[in-house]
Amino acid sequence: MNSQLLQLIKSRFFETIREPEVLFWGIVFPVLISIGLGLAFMQKNESKFNILLSTNNPTELDSLLTHYAQKKENAHTWTVKDEALGDTHFIFTSKNWEDAIISLKRGESELIITDTLTKLYYHFDPRNAQAELAYLKLSALLQSPSNVSITQQELSPLTLKGVRYIDFLIPGLIAFGLMSSLLWGVSYTIIECRSQKLLRRMIATPMKKSNFLISIIFVRTMMNVLESLILFFFVAILFDIKIQGNIAALTVIFFAGNISFAGIAVLLSSRTSKTEAGTGLINAVQMPMMLLSGIFFSYHNFPDWSLGAIKLLPLTALTDSMRSIFNEGAGFPEIIIPTIALSALGIICFYVGIKMFKWQ
Repeated sequence: MNSQLLQLIKSRFFETIREPEVLFWGIVFPVLISIGLGLAFMQKNESKFNILLSTNNPTELDSLLTHYAQKKENAHTWTVKDEALGDTHFIFTSKNWEDAIISLKRGESELIITDTLTKLYYHFDPRNAQAELAYLKLSALLQSPSNVSITQQELSPLTLKGVRYIDFLIPGLIAFGLMSSLLWGVSYTIIECRSQKLLRRMIATPMKKSNFLISIIFVRTMMNVLESLILFFFVAILFDIKIQGNIAALTVIFFAGNISFAGIAVLLSSRTSKTEAGTGLINAVQMPMMLLSGIFFSYHNFPDWSLGAIKLLPLTALTDSMRSIFNEGAGFPEIIIPTIALSALGIICFYVGIKMFKWQ
């Protein structure tokens, strides 16, 4: 290898590793993603199923839980040991039928059990693979020789609106699309203009920073409205999805989400002048929320100790609120707190972003 080529390779290598974005996205970020998904789906080779009991009178199943399960607060945990495949934990919680259905729609549980003295009824969406696995494992356990007191079991598929996976997914996709549109459409646009020295030309004009930023936010918000309506139009036709709650409340929480992520976008782009650094910042905000906030799968898959922090994420608040309106028939009382929280976050971030904003 000639010395000229060697020196070029050496200089290019040092130039590359001096970029923090390269080190973060090439080394650190994949490690963080693997840890996050590992916590969600690879917890000590164990299976955990949340089962809801909706019954008014004591039954034979209650006797089995008293004998085999450990009671903690309002739940019974029945653990089945298996050294080869890993332990299985069935967590039984008693709720009335209405609350049980809501819990199922939110992805907090897999199936509902109702029963008589000698017969169990399993209620779940048969197109939900996790719910079907819970049913197969639990029904096999209760039919084992040691539990012969329960002689009859019957499957009762749920066909209610809002319990299908597509009903769970669409509100999350709308919320995620809103976030992505604002973070990239606002932040990246500003950063790119600054990197190309276009913002410097605006210093000589009487234009206010707030007007410049609000104009970009307004256009992206209107695009979000159009994109969300198009998405909903097609899924309503293809999958018969309906909004069960208050449409006015959905509109309010939708615009509160726009305010929140618009403010975050302005703050992210207030000083950054390199597109590589801006891309890193946007992804550092977007990717964790995409994985943690329950867009594609319920965040209840994560360890219990992490749920409190996950629920504080703005995308989680927006997604949960939109799902409650879509699938649970929620209205203004249920979305007042998240609306105020999202709006306040956006206004604070926008104010700080303007104070920090630089044209070049």
